Order: sequence, then structure tokens, then C-alpha cells
Amino acid sequence: MCGRFNVETSPLTRWLLEVLGVGHPGPDNHNAAPTEAIAVLRAAALGDLEIARMRWWLTPHWSKEISTRYSMFNARRETLATSPAFREPFRRHRCIVPVSGFYEWTGKAPGKVPWYIRPHDEAGLLLAGIWDRWTNPADGATLDSFAVVTTDAHPAMCFVHSRQPVMLGIESARRWIDPASAVASLVDLLEPALPYPLDAVPVSSHVNNARHKDPRCTEPIGAAVPVVAEGATLT
Repeated sequence: MCGRFNVETSPLTRWLLEVLGVGHPGPDNHNAAPTEAIAVLRAAALGDLEIARMRWWLTPHWSKEISTRYSMFNARRETLATSPAFREPFRRHRCIVPVSGFYEWTGKAPGKVPWYIRPHDEAGLLLAGIWDRWTNPADGATLDSFAVVTTDAHPAMCFVHSRQPVMLGIESARRWIDPASAVASLVDLLEPALPYPLDAVPVSSHVNNARHKDPRCTEPIGAAVPVVAEGATLT
């Protein structure tokens, strides 16, 4: 799953400008959590990309109301094409969620250990997402919201969790977000993969509280564990 992530605007903005030609609006959020407004990238007119702030918890366009009754902040790859909530956004409303890294927890409560998963060299990660637009029948106000697509964990990630967000490389991200891409051509992107080497960094329980948004959330309390695909090496 993917339930929290870190957004450090300054290095992420420079990186996105370099690789995708688009910036990233602030502010920093070192502990972004579901239901918060997050900046995502989606397709715009004339093949451009645009930044939109959306609620991290998908509200399907056909919903009667905004609700957190069902867990809709993640979208499992296994049900993307069949779920009534996911299949239309998968076809028509794909997005990219740029983050500096994300958090996962190992063990059992009350001794669960939080890990911060970050790129080893790059300034950020591009997570596959889907979005939808809900219209309030009472006043016509609209809400754009999204979910992060998840898949089975890559073998190198299994020590942290059995699931992981779908992480994309630059060209894969362009293909994912392109409205002209048929869903059948995107299936390979949903396989467990690591776009580049990562570090899994143990951090303190400070991050457990979603109200904590400060840099302390990412401060290491131990040595980083390399997360690399078989045959890959860290530089």
C-alpha cells in the first residue's frame, strides 16, 4: 500500500523542470496523508502537462457524496480495469503523483518501525495515479480527487511490505499520462518494478502522527538499506 509520502518542493521542482519541463507548487509536506490536497500532474490541452491540486482519496464521479467509508486512497492494479470506481479513470483520467519519497511500516503494533523509501540518487519518484471529478448535486461545485496505483512489491521491497506504489521512469510516466495510450498498452507498467535504486531509511515514530509535517519525519535513526533490482548496483 501507499499511505503517506514526503514532498520537498525545492529539489523536487528542480528535478521535475529538468525531466518533464514542469514545476511543482509548494508548500513542503513531509508527511502527506490521505484526504489532504496534493499536487499531481495530468494531461492538458495540446499535449502539455498541468499541475492540479487534488484530494488524496478518490471520489468517483457517480458518488452521492464525499466519503471515506471505503479505502479509496490506493487503487489496486488487479482491479483497475474492472472496479466501477477505477475503470473509467484508468481509461480516461490517469495522472502522475510526484513525491520525494514514501513511508511504509514493518512489524506489528505497538512496535511497528516506520521506513522512509527514497531514491538513492534522484530527487524524486513518479507514482502512477488515477483521478476523477465529482460534482456536488446541491450547488454544482466540483472536486478533483485521486488514488495512487499499487502493485505487488518488487522482491527487493518485500522486507518492508507486500505491496508498493507503481513507480515509473521518465518515459514510462509520459506513456502513462498520455490520453492516447490504450489501457492494454499500459499493463506492463503495472508490474512490480524499481525505476532506479532506492534507499529504505528507518525513521522515528514521529512520522506516525499525520499532524507532524516537519523535516523530523525523514530524519534517519539507523543505516539506510539499499533497495535495488537484481544485477543493479549503487553508485
